[in-house]
Order: sequence, then structure tokens, then C-alpha cells
Amino acid sequence: MYSVFVVDDEPIVLEGIRSKIDWESSGFSFVGEASDGEIALSMLHELKPDILITDIKMPFMDGLQLSQAIKRIQPWIKIIILSGHDEFDYAKKAISIGIEDYLLKPFTPDELLASMNKAAQQIDRERKQLSDISRLKEELKTTAALKKKEVLINLVHGSEDLATLMQKCQELNINLISRFYKVLISRIKSTGSTDDAGENMQAQQEVCSLLNSYSSSWDQAECFFHHSNLLVCIFKGSTKEELEENIFHAAKTVAHITAKNVGCTVTCAIGKTVEHLSQVGISYADAKNILSHENNASQNRIISSDDLEMGDALQTETSSSESGLLELKENDPLVDRLKYAGKNDISAIIEESMVLIRKNPDQFKLFASYLLVDMIFSVSKLVEKLGGDIKTLRPEILQRKFVDDAVQDEDDFKQKLEQVLSFVVEYRDSKMTGKYGDVILKAKRFIEEHYADQNTTLTTVAKEVAMSPNHFSAIFSQECNTTFIEYLTNVRIENAKRLIRSTEMKGYDIAYECGFSDPHYFSYIFKKNTGMSPREYKLSL
Repeated sequence: MYSVFVVDDEPIVLEGIRSKIDWESSGFSFVGEASDGEIALSMLHELKPDILITDIKMPFMDGLQLSQAIKRIQPWIKIIILSGHDEFDYAKKAISIGIEDYLLKPFTPDELLASMNKAAQQIDRERKQLSDISRLKEELKTTAALKKKEVLINLVHGSEDLATLMQKCQELNINLISRFYKVLISRIKSTGSTDDAGENMQAQQEVCSLLNSYSSSWDQAECFFHHSNLLVCIFKGSTKEELEENIFHAAKTVAHITAKNVGCTVTCAIGKTVEHLSQVGISYADAKNILSHENNASQNRIISSDDLEMGDALQTETSSSESGLLELKENDPLVDRLKYAGKNDISAIIEESMVLIRKNPDQFKLFASYLLVDMIFSVSKLVEKLGGDIKTLRPEILQRKFVDDAVQDEDDFKQKLEQVLSFVVEYRDSKMTGKYGDVILKAKRFIEEHYADQNTTLTTVAKEVAMSPNHFSAIFSQECNTTFIEYLTNVRIENAKRLIRSTEMKGYDIAYECGFSDPHYFSYIFKKNTGMSPREYKLSL
């Protein structure tokens, strides 16, 4: 199934494309539409369709400007241009941008479908070519590629003096001169069972090959594969804002490409921003530290050092607890792991604890007590590092009775472990993402107040919360477990349902009142989300 997004400032054209193509049976899915390029660009950031169909003449940002922007940031999208202007200059410029097809209005549904099928065939050919593992291996063997990789590895590891590195960069045409730097490390892992090890490895290699090809087109980054499944990208930028926007876009692209391939997940770790080329190793080490504590991630994640909000709190150690309570340990590796663990990692940590116990079934209480006390030590340490007081927040887990009650049998033990771990992850998230809790709250409040405005987009909301669109999009998705577009659409649909229930307003008035520019598109989205048309919903009340 290939996803399709349509942009045209003529409602009748949008309606015709949306309603006259049999989407499901044709192998395509209609994922969205916009009436001008500026709004479309914001939505395309989120939706990442396979095919873009766009009019050439539109207000604010025309189809050619939109196509140029999309080809730069999402090069895999195939673009079909629609035009009522039979002018050679338009066609010539469209071809120079890399447009897949150019249709003159008026066109028939069959002509458009033929053009979409042509684009789909091109997508298939490119995916096959890009995922050709032997091609990747040959590329990595070339002398120039090996020399470049060696230089970049020396840079991130700090194993060569800067003057020598700069000389080698010049010889290899590697431009690393910039004001700011940031390192992104993406670790691709297969998720299949050990019984399918061969297929799992094949899937992982195909994803890595795709990423190797796409990352080579990023103008603001130098990328290489470190080991077989670690994509290391050194990003540069003239401003911190530009750097952040580019690196979060890249991370989202990596996650998107990986998600398209069943059987693989990716963790994208973003190191801190540094101001000198000689400090790139610091950003690299920062990203590697994040990855080292994310070994059991079961879903795609983007984690930035800047987002962890540990700051100075993590550098401050507290004194040991009062007499009679458990004392805290120093240099605890579990504390570091818990700094980054997600809720989905809790069961993995518990299972790892159970391995030692199951190896010593005759000494269950002894080993279970040891492991639970060790876990409480770590949880207490992390809570105190985050500025909390475990004696106030959860005093019962510091008492001997809590441990004694937990080690009666395996089920009680696992339940208590989960209780302790869930508490610390929730508490950590409330502190570590404190500023993003405020950001999300502010964003949701803005959406509630402005959902009726058709110009409320990812870009406008990101601006309201003083973040780049790509960074805000990544944060919103991970904090809310839904994309920005899905959330905004749901708010609009819920308000539409409220108006249908409580007023006698016409459907087209409700559409405009809820931020939809086209009543027909409103009906389409309403049915897609509720399973009923607005009229059917009204009759069901």
C-alpha cells in the first residue's frame, strides 16, 4: 500500500481526486490534503507519504517551491505535478527538480491512476536497488569510502590530532567547517525470534543499506556505519536552531525508514551540541552513553541528551540515609540504566533479575531479597539525584517488611519489582521531561484554543512553544503516543461531534467551524475516524 498526499487550491480538484479513485482496491491510501504548499509542507513533515500530488499554481507556496523543499528533506517522496498551464518552462523546471510525472488539467481518474502506478513502480525499483546488500558491501570496500570512514572514526574517538585530521579532510573533500556540531547515532536491531536468525539479519542489513543510501544525500552531515548496525552522523550547523532542526529531521527519517521494514527497530541517540570540531568526540560519547542504557528498547525511539533534563541534578550526590533505613550505594550501574529506561523496558529488567533466581531455585528467598534490596538502592539513588526524597515519596519500600513480604513466592516478588520500577520511571519522567510536560501542556492548550483556525499546523504550534518543528514533532509523538496531525485531527473531530450533538448547524458550517477548509474532506475524515458520516452520526443519536 502506497500513501498519497494531495495539494491543490481548487476544492473541486481535491474532491475529484479523493472521491473518484478507488483507493483500497488500487493499492494506494489517501492520507491527507492541503489547499496550499505552506500548510502542506508542515503536514508532509509528519505524514511522510510515498507520493505527493500537487498543483503547480497555488498561493503562498506554489507546487514547484513545495517540490524543491520536499526533494531536499524527504527525497524518497515521488511527486506528480498537476497544471492547467501548458507551458514548456514549467515542465522543464519540474523535470530539473526531479518530478516523476507532469499531468495537464483536465485529467481523468484513469490518467492519474496510471501516473500513480508509474510512481509506485519507481518506488519499488529504488527500494530494491537501495536495499541491495551486496551493493552496500561493495560501496563500503571502495578506497575513498574506507579512507573517509577512517578519518571520521578518528574524529569521533579523538585518536588523531586536529591538524592532521583537517589535512586529510581537505584531501578527501570532506567539509567539516562549521559553527556548531552534534552527533546522531542510530542503532538498528532486528526484533524477530532466534529461530529466524537468518531472516532477521537479512532485514537488518536491508534497513542499513537503505539508510546508507539516504544518509549520503544529507548536505549538513557526514555519515558512516560503525560496525554493521550503527549509523553515525556528524551534523553541522551555522546556528543551534538550524542544527537542531536538521538532526531531528534526520532522526525522524531514520525512524520512518526503519518502521517501513517489519522486523527491525531503531534507537536514535542525539549527543549534546558542541562548538568546536575538536569537541565532536564529546557529543559522540554522549550519544553512545544514551545507547548503552537502551539495549532492550522494543520500539523506535529518539532520545536527545538535551531532552533528558538531568543537568546539574545528576552531578549532585546526597548523603546516606538515616539510621535504620537502607543506605545508598555509589557508582551504581543500574542507576544509569534507569535514567533512560522506558516503561516497556520494565518487564525486561524483571526477567533479567529472574535469571539469577531461577539458577538458584533452592535459595529463592536469599537471592530475591538481595536483588530487591539492590533495586531499592538504585531507585532511591535516582530519586535523590532528581531532587526527591524517597523517605517522603515511598517510605514503605525502605522498610524491611516490604522486602520480607515480597519474597514469599515468585509472583509476589515480580509484582513488588514492577511496583518499584514503575514508580521510579514515572517519577523520573515527571522530572526529566518537566519542561516538555509544560511544552506539551502549552501546545495542547493552544490547539484547544485555535483548532478552528485552518492555519493551525505543526509549524505554527511549534513556533508557539519556541521549538523547531521537527524537534517538537518528535517530542510530541513520544510524550503523547500519537502524532501531532493525529492529535489535531482528533480534537477537530471531537468538537465536530459535540456540535452535531448540541446544535442544528449544517455540515458545511461545522466543517469550517472545526478548522476544515473543505466540507467534503471533513466528511471523508469524519467517516475515516468514526466509521460513520456526519449525517449517520446525527441519526444514531
